[in-house]
Amino acid sequence: LTFVPLAEIEAIEAGMSAEGYVPNTAQKRLAEEVTRFVHGAAGLEQALKATEGLKPGADTVLDAATLEALAGDIPTADLARDEVVGKTVVDVMAATGLQKSKGEAKRMIKGGGARLNNVKVGDEEATIGEEDVIEGRVLLLAAGKKNKLLVRVV
Repeated sequence: LTFVPLAEIEAIEAGMSAEGYVPNTAQKRLAEEVTRFVHGAAGLEQALKATEGLKPGADTVLDAATLEALAGDIPTADLARDEVVGKTVVDVMAATGLQKSKGEAKRMIKGGGARLNNVKVGDEEATIGEEDVIEGRVLLLAAGKKNKLLVRVV
């Protein structure tokens, strides 16, 4: 079931055997159409933004609504504001379990693999400020390319 014009489907099919074809292009297009059909244009836009934001090493700037939509797909932790704001990224990574210890979190930062809201954390002493808590309620921590955690500030 699709509302994609037949001409576009034929073009996608022809492109699959062309030189330089990017794998999964057809599947991605179909997924977009199914999402648009089920959730509407706004739902598709949010899904695309969330997908882009979760790509390993993504630089996408996310908003709170998009991050909240990810809550069912990535691990989450709820922390009180005073457990987050003013604390080091190292402390929060260890407190949430994203890293097993503060030492492990420090090594992740030294190795260049820690991110706060998709921005690389370069200093072991970096603290989380009010400005890092998106819309006053969430932030996204990452340890490495695929290990992400949504922190809800309650």
